Amino acid sequence: MADPENKNPEQNSEPQARQGQSTMGKIMPWLIAMLVVIVCGGAGFAVGRLFGTRGKAQVVSAAEKTEPAASAGSKESAAGANGEGSWYYDLEPTVANLNEPGVTRYVRVALTLEVGNGLGDKEGLPLLDQKKPLMRHWLTLYLSNQTVETIRGEKNLRQVQTQIADLLNQGLFPNAKPRIVRVLFKELAIQ
Repeated sequence: MADPENKNPEQNSEPQARQGQSTMGKIMPWLIAMLVVIVCGGAGFAVGRLFGTRGKAQVVSAAEKTEPAASAGSKESAAGANGEGSWYYDLEPTVANLNEPGVTRYVRVALTLEVGNGLGDKEGLPLLDQKKPLMRHWLTLYLSNQTVETIRGEKNLRQVQTQIADLLNQGLFPNAKPRIVRVLFKELAIQ
């Protein structure tokens, strides 16, 4: 009879080998899946960097450079309601402290207003010259309420343009058709 303490070393190694194979069999598919995800993600990133564009900003800025007087899809901004074309009015740079607690940050903005919708330059220029101090005041109040995050990035800057146009139209032409068609940034610096 065989003594239980006197076991064959080959018999002891078989259960351990099977256990090691079953553990490897469970882990191996996960390792392969993770490796595939990492390789595919890296390849996608590399292909995007090599052959991709920088997004919509590149297309939009190129379109604005070729057609500065017309907005995308709107003929009324290029020609006023009375058939008059748009004209531009430059505002002097405005500096305002941003609404950032604990840190003194400021923004410097110089704007060009595209004016149209029936307001010609002969009657509009004296009006805007007269209201320039008010426009700078409204712009300073608006900018001092902004944070760095609300004026960073293309999407946020487009919202800022729209909000400034609405603010100036409401202040200059209350209860009337908006005359400021677009607000263009001549300069924008955040410090």
